[in-house]
Amino acid sequence: MERRSFLQKAGAGLVAGAAVGLAACGKKEEAAAPAAAPAGAPAVQTGLPEIKWRLTSSFPKSLDTIYGGADVLANRLRAITGGKFDIRVFPAGEIVPGLQALDAVQQGTVELCHTCSYYYVGKDKTFGFGTAVPFGLNARQMNAWVMFGGGQQLLDEFYSNYNVVSFLGGNTGVQMGGWFRKPIHSLADVQGLKIRIAGLGGEVFSRLGAIPQQIAGGDIYPSLEKGTIDAAEWVGPYDDEKLGFYKVAPHYYYPGWWEPGPAIHFFVNQTAWASLPKEYQDAFRAAADEANVTMMASYDDKNPQALARLLQNGVKLETYSDEIMQGAYKAAFELYNDEAGKNPAWKKIFTEWDKYRRSQNAWFSVAEATIDRFLQSTR
Repeated sequence: MERRSFLQKAGAGLVAGAAVGLAACGKKEEAAAPAAAPAGAPAVQTGLPEIKWRLTSSFPKSLDTIYGGADVLANRLRAITGGKFDIRVFPAGEIVPGLQALDAVQQGTVELCHTCSYYYVGKDKTFGFGTAVPFGLNARQMNAWVMFGGGQQLLDEFYSNYNVVSFLGGNTGVQMGGWFRKPIHSLADVQGLKIRIAGLGGEVFSRLGAIPQQIAGGDIYPSLEKGTIDAAEWVGPYDDEKLGFYKVAPHYYYPGWWEPGPAIHFFVNQTAWASLPKEYQDAFRAAADEANVTMMASYDDKNPQALARLLQNGVKLETYSDEIMQGAYKAAFELYNDEAGKNPAWKKIFTEWDKYRRSQNAWFSVAEATIDRFLQSTR
């Protein structure tokens, strides 16, 4: 790619985002300055209190990788503090339903939860930025934006309205594009399509003429089998395989353009967080960082193996046509601009996020995309 092309793509995003990024970077480094204790080490200071918290997850235990992020946090905190900071993890439904996890933390029913921010776009579409919005940031770009690009400060300013503090707690990587009973090739095929998809991705599909459905995970298979719905999206090969969708909807599409790098978060009640000794806050940050890194690595390890098994079972792997991708992209950014015109919270984050998105894509299009295309062509 020519230098001029790169600079045009990066545009004002590289310049305008610099001040925000540097300020955010400074804050992050300052906050993360205390070194994490070695694995298995007790708390450095004696006399620290014993603390017992409850964490409600939005996920069932059967989805071991995404649910397991909360276990990573809890186990590491016990190791660092010699068992003094103990978090008990509860799967979705044991304390509150999975999609009420944030509400439970906000109200102080539990101290923290492990959930996806975009589950709560019904409250405010701005919640989408914490996890993923269609055609947004991939997993690495999401980490960069939150940790060094000013995203953490923007998100926490928004989340403060809901009495919570946020910490990255995992990522699935780009998800798959869903299971379809019949193939779709054009925007005409999307008209009237009944697809199980929630959040902003569902709104984009709606703008394309589809009929989004919000259905709980356990009800998706029978709905596909009976023809109540035509398609459904879930996560990726490892998690999707467990639910058996391939038996009733053999067309497996990619990519999941509505979730290019969905982040999972730990949300902590503001009062509970403020009550922690600084040593425990530092330990929590280190444990959350570990959960964030290990979840993505685990999915990267498991998904190729699961996809191979699915293909052996007759799954038909198909890509969305350029017509559908371009149409969805256009509809998505029309949605974003419409929302910016009426939602100040959305507009504030979207303005900075979009600058960062453009500068990141300009960089990734140079070295990253080039080596990826070459290596993947040699298989």
